[in-house]
Order: sequence, then structure tokens, then C-alpha cells
Amino acid sequence: MEIIRKKGSALGLRQNRMGEMEYLTSPLLEGTGVAAHMISTRLGGVSSGMFATMNYSYVRGDDKEAVDENFRRTARVFGTLPDAFVCSDQTHTANVRVVTGQDRGKGVVRPKDYRDVDGLVTGEPGLILSTFYADCVPLLFVDPKRRAVGCSHAGWRGSVAQIGRVTVETMTRVFGSDPADVVVAIGPSICKECYEVGEEVAGQFRRLWQTERFCGMPMAEILTDKGNGKYLLDLWKANEAVLLTAGILPQHIALPDICTCHNPAYLFSHRASKGKRGNFGAFIMLKA
Repeated sequence: MEIIRKKGSALGLRQNRMGEMEYLTSPLLEGTGVAAHMISTRLGGVSSGMFATMNYSYVRGDDKEAVDENFRRTARVFGTLPDAFVCSDQTHTANVRVVTGQDRGKGVVRPKDYRDVDGLVTGEPGLILSTFYADCVPLLFVDPKRRAVGCSHAGWRGSVAQIGRVTVETMTRVFGSDPADVVVAIGPSICKECYEVGEEVAGQFRRLWQTERFCGMPMAEILTDKGNGKYLLDLWKANEAVLLTAGILPQHIALPDICTCHNPAYLFSHRASKGKRGNFGAFIMLKA
């Protein structure tokens, strides 16, 4: 499928196919050699209607058997089974869970026993960290030296709460990661051109920028005033600023070049569909 690409990193996101499935990968993360990852598109699943076809949400009204099959197809991309998935419990927090083998399968083949988790990290191979989207920002982390990975969901609330920084700090505390070694891909999500917000949201970003230096990135790069209390918000640049302030090197951050709202037939978009949609997923697994 032809997609509309925006200005992002030079490498961009790569389109891949496996059978009927089409998914995206980051060349920057692939270059580390220690992790497998993918960001799903809407193509290659078995869901129908507004969930067509690769939907991972069990709670928006889709048929459970269809969602189960979508997870099975995704597991095959990783060469494993659905019990390898560990799913987030997203409520727009900055909470990050350290995942171990005891969490294996939670959210797919067995219930989650945790709540309010928007980020996942692990140092154990073979577990597929799984987060879900329909305009919010996927953040995928790889530390090739300490062999650790992470996956975090950053909507505007998570971005203000700096979940990217919290994820890096968790990897540093638990695995001994040096932020200068960590590589991060910012996944497909809503672009600034499509993301209009009101004063309530804009004010929280202005206040955050007043308290943090954010490596000298000016507020004007993040927020554009349209007048009448409306603003355009750049979540891509906001999360880049958070990651740079957390110690990630500029050359270790890949910005996306695909906007969900510009490509609603390719990726689920809450805004473009007016809420009638499923979820796509971002997945990462440390290799053995």
C-alpha cells in the first residue's frame, strides 16, 4: 500500500511483509543486532469492520478469536508463540514495569495482574514487550551493551510526564544501562500538522518547558499558536527533547516519518476515525 511519508529521520521506517502481514521496522534498531522488533499496520489480520484487519484490542468490541489469531500471526514474525507476549495496561501514566519470565503471556494467554503500566523493560530474552496505539507515540529502546530493551506508550499525558526519561532511568537503575549507549526509535503516530490541542494541554507543555531546559530546544518547535485558544502540538519533537535530556545521544534517536492521521487506512488513528477503530501494536524482544 502506498503511504504518505513526512519529514523524519534519514533512515525512516522500513516496510516489511510476511505472508499477508505488513509491518514496520526501524533500521536504527535493526543495526544493534540484539533485538527483534516490529510495529504493526492494519494489514494482514483477520478482524473485520472498523477493526479491519490487524487489531490487538480485546476491549473495544472486536471478536476475541480474531484478536487471538492476530497475536498468533504476530508471534510467528518473531518465530515464537503467543505465550511470549507481555502486554502493557495503558492509562496514560509514566509507570514502567520491569518484566521477567513470571510475566510471560500476560495480556494474551493469561490475565494481567498489574494495572496502570504504560512502559515495559526487560533484560530477559524471548519476551515480547507489547504496547498499543491509535495516534499516541510508540517509544522503542535497545541497550546493545547491557542487552536490555524497552517499549513505552507516550500520549500527551505520558509525554508531559516524561515517560521516555522514566524508561531510560529504569533501564539505568535495573540493568546498569548508560544512556549514551541506548538507541531509541520513535514510532508512527500523529504529526504536528494533525494534532490540534486546546489551552489545557498547551499550558502543561509550556509549564514543563519553563522548568526544564530540554537541551535548548525552543518551545516554538513544540507548540504553534493558531489563535482562539488552539495550538498545534509536536509530540515527536517533544519526546525527542525528553530523550535528549535523559542522556540519549542525538544520533541514537530515530524520528518517525509516518503520521497515523495521514494514513488511516494503513494505521489506526483515533482522530481520523473519530474513535471508531482498533489498536496497532509496537513489539520488541531481546534475542537469545
